[in-house]
Amino acid sequence: MKTRITEMLGIQYPIILSGMSWISVPEMVAAVSNAGGLGLLATGPLNKNQTREAVRKIRKLTDKPFGANSSLLFPGAKESAKVLLEEKVPVINFATGKGDWIVQEAHKYGGKVMATVVNARHAKRAEEYGCDAVIATGNEAAAHGELVTTFCLIPSLSDNLKIPIIAAGGVADGRGLAAALALGADGVAMGTRMMTTKESPLHKNYKRLAMEKDVTDTLYSRRIDGLWCRVLKTDAAEKAVKQGLNLPAAFFNAQNIAKMMKIPFFKLFIGVMLSGWKTSKQMAYLANAFKAFSLATEEGDFNAGVLPVGQCIGLIHDEPTVKELLDQMVREAEDIQKRMNGVFA
Repeated sequence: MKTRITEMLGIQYPIILSGMSWISVPEMVAAVSNAGGLGLLATGPLNKNQTREAVRKIRKLTDKPFGANSSLLFPGAKESAKVLLEEKVPVINFATGKGDWIVQEAHKYGGKVMATVVNARHAKRAEEYGCDAVIATGNEAAAHGELVTTFCLIPSLSDNLKIPIIAAGGVADGRGLAAALALGADGVAMGTRMMTTKESPLHKNYKRLAMEKDVTDTLYSRRIDGLWCRVLKTDAAEKAVKQGLNLPAAFFNAQNIAKMMKIPFFKLFIGVMLSGWKTSKQMAYLANAFKAFSLATEEGDFNAGVLPVGQCIGLIHDEPTVKELLDQMVREAEDIQKRMNGVFA
């Protein structure tokens, strides 16, 4: 396949692994890149030293293009992003913050930068300060899509941008790939579908559950991590939405994050408190969500774990290898193209 994204990034297929914490690890990144797509390392749970180690491990596992993401709202994210620049990572994806400084530094060594956006205003701003592409996240997506669906978001951006667009949200097979390209996207990013592959480190409990769920089996709320967030509908997720912000739990969970990031807790705590109530509340939500997400992903905990997934969870019925998945998606998209050629003949 040939799109502006395959040409820009030097990849075979316009399919990108979303940067999912505890899932988009070096082995998973390399599997996607080796299969012809682009793997994105998730740096959210990593401190700067772990980020450097992960990037170097990926380079041992693949000689193909790869990338990494940085959610700039997270504690320690800017330090990890600086490591990505020092390591000259070929593609950097940033979200939840302004990444103009990342663009400037990455372009110095020929790197490409993609901003994750949820509306035309953010996308246009990213284009103006030099981003090479945007990942447009629709409402169907896992975690942080907002109110506009992929089917409307992609054409609205296509009408307003000159840079390539990658569709995220609702894509799980060749039908989704073909539809995204028809809407004006240059590629797709997938998280939920990639979770349920043989190389994915997602706990087997949730892999099994994912294949049993329907497209209606998700929850969308601001009471999970303080942002609009879509997660798998489970008893634990419903409890988290009902309870909302648990400040005592956040205090202890924040200590674990500080330890993980090798940041003195006192320094983290004071910095958050001085940022004002709105930011402090958001950080408290994130601390609790961080714990819940890791319990689901790493430990398969149904009692306290919460797993971000998209509505396409209901389209997943098997656990292929990454290569099998990508090859099958491309075959399906090509078959759809042939069928549509007949429709318009």
